[in-house]
Amino acid sequence: MIIEGVFMEKIEFGGWGNCYKLTNGIIELIMTSDVGPRIIYLGFIGSKNLFKNESSQMGKINQEFWMSFGGHRLWHTPENNKRTYYPDSKPIEVTEDNDIIRLTQYVEPTTGIEKCITIQIDKTRALVKLNHKLTNRGIWPIETSAWAITVMAQGGKAILPLPPRGSHPNFLLPSNTLAIWPYTNLSDPRWRFGFENIYLQQDPASEAPQKIGLFSIDGWLAYINDSELFIKLTQTNTKGKYPDLGSNLEVFTNSKMLELESLSPMTLIEPNESIVHTEVWYVQQNIPEIVTDRDVDQYIRDVIYTL
Repeated sequence: MIIEGVFMEKIEFGGWGNCYKLTNGIIELIMTSDVGPRIIYLGFIGSKNLFKNESSQMGKINQEFWMSFGGHRLWHTPENNKRTYYPDSKPIEVTEDNDIIRLTQYVEPTTGIEKCITIQIDKTRALVKLNHKLTNRGIWPIETSAWAITVMAQGGKAILPLPPRGSHPNFLLPSNTLAIWPYTNLSDPRWRFGFENIYLQQDPASEAPQKIGLFSIDGWLAYINDSELFIKLTQTNTKGKYPDLGSNLEVFTNSKMLELESLSPMTLIEPNESIVHTEVWYVQQNIPEIVTDRDVDQYIRDVIYTL
């Protein structure tokens, strides 16, 4: 199917027979209706997958336990072994509405929540808009937030923006909190703390998991891997109550991959009501190594202002 420069076709990918490739001639995405909702591939035409796929899990369906599969997924907070890790490996519904693709999961029987991701690829740029929708199909209100998680391929570097900086003694009060997990080790060499940004290197040789969360009004996360840059951008609600000690942005890594995570504010969802969390993705090629905060200004912040 072709919609004004956007083309979609049904394909086989990774052992799943019911996948859909969406392209605008610059980039391509692959979704599957066999599990999910998942976006399992994003890349420039003729290049590689920017996302990590778990090779041992590809093609599997109807599993009794949760599988990552890799790619991009939608969760809901707070993280809990029983609540969060419901095995979403059954078929989902894929529908088209003009130039919008909608991935809708069946209602989770353990939570009463229905997950849906809508995808709209820009016709002329390497840009994608996603809406992450959580609907309460149960009979009681549920307090939660939408949690959009993108699993990036090995070997790259994540950039996490700190809030606007200032000088002493002009600014005497703290500007934000930094959330760390019990396993977070700030002496791990994969971390590097700049004045304006936090950097986290993915290292296939380092097995120990690392994670940090924070509140940043900038609302973006980035990952550069082999000169290809991925940016995910979301709106920030300065009055919202965010989960994980007030975090709207989080990064996680282990030896297999690195996750870029954005979160919406905690919201009480009444029965048959929904919340929507929007992300914009932008990718760019031929980016030199990003080392300093000035590099971030040039190759990320200046680009975000044009999106």
